[in-house]
Amino acid sequence: MGSLPTDEIAHDFPPFFRVYKDGRVERFHNYVYVHPSDNCNTGVQSKDVNNNSARLYLPKITGKNKKHDKYLQSIVTKDNVVALSVNYRLAPKHLLPMCYDDSWSVIRWTSLHIEMCDHFILTKEIVMEPWLKDHVNFSRVFLAGKSAGANIVHDMVVLASASENRLGEGFKITAIALIHPFFGNYEVDEYCSFVFPECEGLNVLRLNLTAHLRLLSSLICRKVMIFTAEKDFLRERSLTYYDALKKSGWNGEVKIMETQGEYHVFHLLEPNCEKAGLLMKRLVEFFNEKI
Repeated sequence: MGSLPTDEIAHDFPPFFRVYKDGRVERFHNYVYVHPSDNCNTGVQSKDVNNNSARLYLPKITGKNKKHDKYLQSIVTKDNVVALSVNYRLAPKHLLPMCYDDSWSVIRWTSLHIEMCDHFILTKEIVMEPWLKDHVNFSRVFLAGKSAGANIVHDMVVLASASENRLGEGFKITAIALIHPFFGNYEVDEYCSFVFPECEGLNVLRLNLTAHLRLLSSLICRKVMIFTAEKDFLRERSLTYYDALKKSGWNGEVKIMETQGEYHVFHLLEPNCEKAGLLMKRLVEFFNEKI
């Protein structure tokens, strides 16, 4: 017989998760899987693509009829955009840099749709997605994420900005939105060491970028929008990133919006409140700005 579960805690990282000595993981925010669907109220269609590594959202098209899922449904409806949500693997079961690798893989797969070449279409490992081929303007790509997802968004644009990682002619990341972004402290703390055991040397760049202005100055996107909240425990790191980007010599435009009296990712916890509505309104406006 196996040993009984124990309540002894091995690692405790609120507000993210707790790991017990018997290996169990308790997440403080449980995300319930929502099946893809055709929403009869909004007209938004969704489906899982690329071996379920991402979910694709298509806005209502003439002649066709959980929190993250509902939020993306709302953005797609209000902004009339095609949204692709990356289903990256989560720590602590899958330690970093897995989430970065998964996200980059989806972006690379998406960029291949520009080629429209027969050898891509017929390759078993690369399955082309008609919704992307038929409805996406690849010269106007926005990346957006909240909390750790915002950190990943920044890393993706850094990778895309490196000459050896260009995504091909015609695929242009024009702007990024970072909502309550998670960046590390000036030192690698206990939490970062646990979820990212290889975060020594250059890999620290993914958690603490403010000391590396050269990378910030070379970002290929033209605009950055940062969202903060007054009572967010990560607020100061967002402001530090904002200041570092402005001082880096990057020739793009960076803006910041702070929501007073609110906490980290409040817009997902209370999506119907007035301030969450204002955040979404500003996000939709950002997507519609001229680049």
